[in-house]
Amino acid sequence: TNEVIANIALEIIGKKKGNYEVIHPNDHVNMSQSSNDTFPTAMHVAILFNVKQVLPILDELIKTIIKKAKEFSNYQKIGRTHLMDALPVTLGSEFAAYATAIAKARDAIFEAKKELEYVALGGTAVGTAANTPKGYRTIAISELAKISKLPLKPQQDMQFALQSRFAVASVSSALRNLALELGRISNDIRLMASGPFAGLSEIVIPAVHAGSSIMPGKVNPSLAECMNMVCFDILGNDSTVALAAQAGQFELNVMLPVMLKSLLDSMDMLRNFVPVYSKNLIDGLTANKEKLRQYVENSPVMVTFLSPKLGYQASADLYKESLRTGKTIRQLVISKGLMSEKDVKALLG
Repeated sequence: TNEVIANIALEIIGKKKGNYEVIHPNDHVNMSQSSNDTFPTAMHVAILFNVKQVLPILDELIKTIIKKAKEFSNYQKIGRTHLMDALPVTLGSEFAAYATAIAKARDAIFEAKKELEYVALGGTAVGTAANTPKGYRTIAISELAKISKLPLKPQQDMQFALQSRFAVASVSSALRNLALELGRISNDIRLMASGPFAGLSEIVIPAVHAGSSIMPGKVNPSLAECMNMVCFDILGNDSTVALAAQAGQFELNVMLPVMLKSLLDSMDMLRNFVPVYSKNLIDGLTANKEKLRQYVENSPVMVTFLSPKLGYQASADLYKESLRTGKTIRQLVISKGLMSEKDVKALLG
């Protein structure tokens, strides 16, 4: 790189390439620099630029999920724990919780990137600042901040700045946590959309393409599945970053290229796919209102709301009888005279 810059500079001033007596790759281009400090600095700058692009995309996804949460706010549905029927929630509150999860992951990325603003430039070899004039480090970082429009600052412990890749690993970890949430949400969407007859069929996903080459009319949750695969890839990249971060020895970590490649790859995937996921999947989801209502009405778990009146054992017996006979809890309680229709309605809706 030094040689390339030196020769370009020579051409600009009208000199022949290789005339290093005028501009020398090391004496001039590399003056007061070492790859020990310049590469980590360039790495931080590159990641900061990419984080700057990812955050607004996550903000748009959060807005889309919040919009969907408001749209679904009045649709009651059966909650699930251990994949089994649990007390009802609303489809809207479920999506609002998804928005909270992505917002927290987004904020963690924002906080983690602040440590990247402290750079190693001027530390030269092993963080000693050898062969730099007085004040060079402050001036160089200040100029880089102006050019990049990033709030760059000198890392006070220059040896730490070369030894440790803590800041990079922190951002990678934050991206991993985002991927865990995006993957979990995509799994829920796939389950809620399963069917339309032999699955949950609580929501309907938009048909963005033909789902099957052999089964006409089939609609597959391809975008949710694609998000799962993006998330798997991000988790793998984070594992690479983690291994590389601990693989440095003494005064220098030499594993920077693979760390940078992994992080930029993760952010490239997010930048390219999250807008597609938001616009073509999340924004187009609709609620299967009748199916949601049926699940709430027919689930024996609704007896939980009556157990303070009926007692735990009597409620458990009603649960089993509902499963055995197919009658709803409402029907059983009223037919047995255990509670009035008015009282049942007050508790079950």
